[in-house]
Amino acid sequence: MAECPAVGLFVLNFVSLPPNLKHMKFTVSQIAELLSAEVVGNPEGLITTICKIEEGVPGGLTFLSNPKYTHYIYDTKATAAIVNRDFVPEREVACTLIRVENSYLAFAKLLNFYQEIMMQHAKVGISDKACVAPSAKIGENVYIGEFVSVGENVVLGNGVRLYPHVCLGDNVRVGDRTTLNSGVKVYADCVIGTDCIFHAGAVVGADGFGFAAQDGQYLKIPQIGNVVIGNNVEIGANTCIDRATMGSTKIEDNVKIDNLVQIAHNVTVGEGTGMAAQVGIAGSAKIGKHCILAGQAGVAGHITVDDGVVVGAQAGVSHSLKKGMYLGNPAIPLGEERRLIVYRRKLPELFKEVQNLKTTEKDQ
Repeated sequence: MAECPAVGLFVLNFVSLPPNLKHMKFTVSQIAELLSAEVVGNPEGLITTICKIEEGVPGGLTFLSNPKYTHYIYDTKATAAIVNRDFVPEREVACTLIRVENSYLAFAKLLNFYQEIMMQHAKVGISDKACVAPSAKIGENVYIGEFVSVGENVVLGNGVRLYPHVCLGDNVRVGDRTTLNSGVKVYADCVIGTDCIFHAGAVVGADGFGFAAQDGQYLKIPQIGNVVIGNNVEIGANTCIDRATMGSTKIEDNVKIDNLVQIAHNVTVGEGTGMAAQVGIAGSAKIGKHCILAGQAGVAGHITVDDGVVVGAQAGVSHSLKKGMYLGNPAIPLGEERRLIVYRRKLPELFKEVQNLKTTEKDQ
């Protein structure tokens, strides 16, 4: 911070303001220095809020990343817009441009910086309406909200935040600076790393779906394992990660999981993998590092997905996959699925041709 005076001013203003982006007040040049950016236009333009490019307002700061929104840049009422350095306007742009290498990442950096500053105002303390077991070990600067339940022998690191109605079972461990939002449930013996974010209603450590058929009925198989979640993991609202039958269901560092995702017992999800909404992973599947699973993709149990695999939306993975991009159900390589899409579109025309050929043969 010390080597950049503008950043110092930025911090000072943030600290002195209420925790609301609508009340911020900075010049374009201050923001540009924070982002190591080039300014094209008025460096003294005053920024007082953040806005969408299509809903720009005077005093607003926006950004342009998706080419689909380029046409808005010419008419937006925003005071300034963060754009890529290679952006070349086709006509005059009224707002000031803040040029960076990657506008999306720069905007994210700006919001993360804001969040870090506002963390200085985060709640601290234990509500008198919370229930904390005497054997629990609580770190420094922890927040435990109303109606939170903390079980026996739980360990909470420094800066942990538990919002109302969170429930932690016995022997749970939560690392430093992790946030569990309202209604998160973590069953007994599960382990959560540092700097994680769990959104409302996420459930970690419920029983895996394990039953043995016997005489027309189902005998429950006890699930005696746990869930181990690494560092810097984010888990979306109402996502469920089941405990292992034996051993651990594992979510490695830097994994990002969207809302409404189901991860079954004994699954391993590799470092840096991302999953969009409604993905389902069946038991004992192994997902590699830095994979992407798009919305509603499904992965069968006991198979392996290699590092770097990309699975498209609604794809069904029924067998192990090598590195590459896959679409369709069953999931096949991207090139094959594209050809099949073309063939399927031609089916009505081909059907008519076959019918015409049959009619011609009958006439002959």
